[in-house]
Amino acid sequence: MKQHIHIAVIVSTIDEEYQSGILSGIRQFAFASGITLEHFVAFGNIGDNAGHDTGEYNIFSLADFNQFDGVILLINTIQNHIYADTVLERAAAASVPVVCIDKDVPELYTICIDNQKAMQNIVEHFILHHGYTRINYVSGPADNIDSRERFKAYKDVLTRYGIPVEEQRIYHGNFVSRDGIYAVNKFLQTSLPQAIVCANDNMAIGVMNSLTAHSIRVPEDVAVSGFDYIYNARNYAPSLTSVERPLERVGQLACRKILNHLEGIPQERNEIMETSCHFSQSCGCHDTPVMNTDEFKKRNFTVLESFSVDVSLVSRMASALTECDSLETYTERLKPFIQEIQCKEFYLCLCDSYKHGIMADETEDNYLMHILSPDKYLIQGYGERILVPLAYRNHTFFDMPDFQASEMLPELFSEENERGDYYFMPLHIGERTIGYCVIKDSQFPVTSKLFHHFINNISNSLESVRKIISLDRTTQKLNKLYTIDTLANINNRNGFRIGTQHVFQECIRFRRPVMLMFLDMDGLKYINDTFGHKAGDNAICCMADVLVKACTDQEICCRFGGDEFIVFAPDYTNEKAQAFSEKIQQLLTETNQRKRFSYTLAASTGYYLTIPEKDTNLFQLISAADRIMYEEKKRRKNSRYLKTGSNIDTHHS
Repeated sequence: MKQHIHIAVIVSTIDEEYQSGILSGIRQFAFASGITLEHFVAFGNIGDNAGHDTGEYNIFSLADFNQFDGVILLINTIQNHIYADTVLERAAAASVPVVCIDKDVPELYTICIDNQKAMQNIVEHFILHHGYTRINYVSGPADNIDSRERFKAYKDVLTRYGIPVEEQRIYHGNFVSRDGIYAVNKFLQTSLPQAIVCANDNMAIGVMNSLTAHSIRVPEDVAVSGFDYIYNARNYAPSLTSVERPLERVGQLACRKILNHLEGIPQERNEIMETSCHFSQSCGCHDTPVMNTDEFKKRNFTVLESFSVDVSLVSRMASALTECDSLETYTERLKPFIQEIQCKEFYLCLCDSYKHGIMADETEDNYLMHILSPDKYLIQGYGERILVPLAYRNHTFFDMPDFQASEMLPELFSEENERGDYYFMPLHIGERTIGYCVIKDSQFPVTSKLFHHFINNISNSLESVRKIISLDRTTQKLNKLYTIDTLANINNRNGFRIGTQHVFQECIRFRRPVMLMFLDMDGLKYINDTFGHKAGDNAICCMADVLVKACTDQEICCRFGGDEFIVFAPDYTNEKAQAFSEKIQQLLTETNQRKRFSYTLAASTGYYLTIPEKDTNLFQLISAADRIMYEEKKRRKNSRYLKTGSNIDTHHS
């Protein structure tokens, strides 16, 4: 056999007692046998959000069963039968031993309980021991095998004893506590039952809470039973009549079956585990021992103290990760919380698609479409490449290179790795996949009721980072489109107005001089007509480049339109303006010599100097500079882009 055995565990909602009991048995056996466990964990069936379930159950697609030595499926924890069936099909097709818990699949090893016999015992107890005939039932989901078998047992027993099965006495729920409340509301619309049989303890507790709220006593007015014998049910008041199953032994046996298979030891394919009925206070019986009061107080204090610590952790984490404006800031703020959960390893694994919108090239013409297009989002699987912005191992954060998603985690199966318990958790927003995180050897996923909130914090804050960065990049792009001339790549009129507004107002306030220069390219029509508009566009771009090179001392330039450009500068003298004009002409000469155009790049310039008054309009000064430029050209008409200003100060040089 291999030195290290790896077993994949597929499970949903690990913070419930059924799952945690089986997982405890699996971990106990794995630790004693040197087996490494890779848990692929979802939290499905939370509310009625189908998109959320899609994002959660997607984590199961990450597990390549053929890379493991065995697989354990807690298949009934996956409430959506489509995803459960998909997992079963993939597991059955794998070339490794697979153990399915609480669902008999012919080609797989199976560990089950006799649901029908256990439920029959409960219903018969109400009929034979208590003499009840008005027995209502709260069922679980119709596509769950446990639920179907228990419901069938209820109906079979009633039929056997000649009691009619009435739909008005049946409520179809989803194994959650609120179903008990809804069921009681339905039942109270007809005659009060003598007993309410529930398909699990969570719904039974909901039933008892609701009955109490309606001033109906349990068991004096209505008896109640559940199924699973969870801690809260055992220690409820009144303690709940229920069915106990050997959860830890189920988990241990699942691991044992995989080892037996690997070692070639013959064994039964299907195992049926015995259950125990506990008839307790909720049906008027008292054969169930109640936990010692001091033990109960100590345990509850420990639970509450742990919960308080976890609430603080999750709250502080949510606050710290709010409004991070970069992935680097985000990972720095996340680091201390990774250390708080006391894990040996942690990996933040993001799909390559997460980069869209935050790492895209700003020069892309389709940038906005690029980040908003739904076909850039992953819904199924995790893509081809995974990037790891945060990796932690043995108290040290380190850089980890990107890797193929098919690896799940680099060196996961290396013989040099110590055995341990890995937890693979999905990161998503609704159905849209972000990535996943991996935690090794931490008690936090096992013991904390807030583990899912911890993971949700990571998902939600990552999405917030993406939105903030995308919004900032998009705003920059829109600002550029609004203020930058797309051909010349310098300010357009809007950019010029925004860029000069503050400086111009300061010059008015402190009576500082300003210079407005107007430039008109010579011969652009000739270039377009003779060499084509592409050559004309190139000439405009070269003219813009000349101005950018010339503007080295607070000057602000723009393309005003067509072949016209403007330069604004504060604190200019006539000598400085003349030198600036000569600098432009020199740069034009150098450009012609370097580029060797088939034409000559040239421009006429005119500048206007003044100390602006309070009511001076910047574009009036531009008109003045425009007229001066045309005087230089020996023409008097104004630019086709301007209307002649009136009452303009005509001082110029």
